[in-house]
Amino acid sequence: MSWEILLLGLFGAAASYWYAGMQAREQAVAIGRRACVEARAQFLDDSVSLRRLRLARNADGQLQFQRDFHFEFSDTGDNRRPGVVRMLGERVEWVSLDGEWQPGKEASVTRLHN
Repeated sequence: MSWEILLLGLFGAAASYWYAGMQAREQAVAIGRRACVEARAQFLDDSVSLRRLRLARNADGQLQFQRDFHFEFSDTGDNRRPGVVRMLGERVEWVSLDGEWQPGKEASVTRLHN
């Protein structure tokens, strides 16, 4: 096997990972926006940020990337509160719109089914 084929395969894998990450980010923005509309809150900055990326198993036992996207929303118009969208692969696991949310604690969670 020549090194050119190996290098091409690595570039292909990197491009595929980047594309899947961008698709997940776009979906997280749409889900965060929808959750804010349903909660009668304002989705701030029209963006999300990836805060956590790890491998996790889905219901079928397959490994997929689990991504936590954080965003900010306002419920009064003059404050900023944290929100989280957790995705496993392309599927949204849960959304949290809770200003008191901290890692490791239970938060008010809205389950969204696609």
